[in-house]
Amino acid sequence: MKATYFSKRLYKNKMSKSLVDEISRFTEVFNQAKRCAFQTLVREKRWKRKLHKESIHQVVKKTFDVSDYVANSIVREANALFTSRTKLTHLYIRQTEEKMKKIKKKLKNERKYLTQLKKIKESCIKGDLRFPKNLKFSYHSSGIVSLEQKKQSLIWFNAYLFEHQYVDKELTFRKAQIGRLEHRLFRLQQKKEKQKTYIPSVVFGSKKLFKQQFTKEEYVQDHACWRKLFLAARNKECLISGRKDAGSGNFVFHYHPENNELHMTALGGQVVTIPGVTFPYGQEMVNQATDNQKKCKNKKEFGKPISWSIENHGDYYRIKNIVDVDLNLCVNFSTSDGVMGVDCNVDHFVWADVSKDGNYLDSGKLLFSIHKKTSGQITKIIEAEAIALVDLAFRKNKPIVIEDINTTLSKTGDIYGNKQANHLKSIFAYRKMSQAIINRANKIGLDVIQVNPAYTSISGKMKYMRKFGTSIHQAAAYTIGRRGLRYKEKVPKVLTAYIVQKEKHHWSQWSVLHKKFSIHLHSFYHIFNVNKPHQGINVYHSSLQGEETKKLLRVFT
Repeated sequence: MKATYFSKRLYKNKMSKSLVDEISRFTEVFNQAKRCAFQTLVREKRWKRKLHKESIHQVVKKTFDVSDYVANSIVREANALFTSRTKLTHLYIRQTEEKMKKIKKKLKNERKYLTQLKKIKESCIKGDLRFPKNLKFSYHSSGIVSLEQKKQSLIWFNAYLFEHQYVDKELTFRKAQIGRLEHRLFRLQQKKEKQKTYIPSVVFGSKKLFKQQFTKEEYVQDHACWRKLFLAARNKECLISGRKDAGSGNFVFHYHPENNELHMTALGGQVVTIPGVTFPYGQEMVNQATDNQKKCKNKKEFGKPISWSIENHGDYYRIKNIVDVDLNLCVNFSTSDGVMGVDCNVDHFVWADVSKDGNYLDSGKLLFSIHKKTSGQITKIIEAEAIALVDLAFRKNKPIVIEDINTTLSKTGDIYGNKQANHLKSIFAYRKMSQAIINRANKIGLDVIQVNPAYTSISGKMKYMRKFGTSIHQAAAYTIGRRGLRYKEKVPKVLTAYIVQKEKHHWSQWSVLHKKFSIHLHSFYHIFNVNKPHQGINVYHSSLQGEETKKLLRVFT
């Protein structure tokens, strides 16, 4: 496993001018060569031919007058960036397809509603006003037409006013809306075709900063200031990969733990010394990795590479050390005492203590707030709660079970959906949550089991929420823990009578039930009891609204 350790800040005003100049020249040439190698790869891919008879390694070496080892690191960086950019294109294609799917769904609903409006218009022309099913229009005996909406009610005193004040306007609007949606779908299809064929490049120094030379008044007036910032961003970092057969794990950088000095072989071949390179976190690991590599006699077989990186932050440098770290061998994989299921949510962690037999023992939650916080603040808040969560599991001597969720596509958002739901999707940092839990658990020796998230909340809501008197998230955490113990969540007897195809997989059965029970969450505490299947479902309970009761009667009769 790779581990990265950051040094303390090395301020330029405390370093000699010659040392700063050597480091600056090294990073500048390294990044120029990397950009050249990357553009060569892009052009060869676009033009489908080789630009040079020699390899890119030889071209970089001769053009920029660098050593074999530095040229190898440059080409590796360019190849890694090109591969990353290619895979990112595949992600963009999937995101475009997700947007197209949502637009097609919206188009289907708009066309359906347009057809219903046309039928209403035809009935108005015939003088016999009628409304299709599932619409909230009412035609009263007094001649008044009413429409019940979520936040208001609309009334027309006769059918003529309803036809010309509502139906005609809605027909015009829906036709225009469908035209806009079709155009948007067409543009997305064009974008998808371009993404499949076009070989994209990269703006080194960030596209945002590049555009600011034309958009930000400060840089429009002072282009030299913008150019200075842009060049600094383009030449900010250089990474020299390690070699296991090198004396110190690297042929350019050599670290001396005894005096905290880092020796760097500059482009001219001379060795410069960077003093005071210390690591506030991981100093022991860096020293150990360096000493082990120096003492290793058979480096080709047992040696380990040590990579070094220099980052230029304007007034100071920061050194990064990347080493191979052995995995923690003392990890608790045993589920003989049970597990702890964890349900990660936008603003809290919910845990459930599950015995080895899959029985419910206890549950709780850890609250935090990430509303209007920066990315760095969110990371620190989540890490603090993850530490508390893993320490709780450590005291209980139980592995942790979490869901294996990929939120990349869901974060594309639904522009026709609920604004609040879209906001919650965008700030839901599940990857940070899971990574913080895994890192902390690995550090203290706990195993983290990742399971499929399918129907954990639905099965927990219908099966365990009333049974244990918990919230839906606690029931979901309990279901996650049971899935980590390889238990299946079969549909309870009280609900099996309402499933037609009982031979199907239990996930399919939960899907069918979820579609049938489109009711408010609190109603699940009242309408049925899994412990008393003979009582059946009470569709007339007072917790149900009138529309919900009608839906249940229509579904279950």
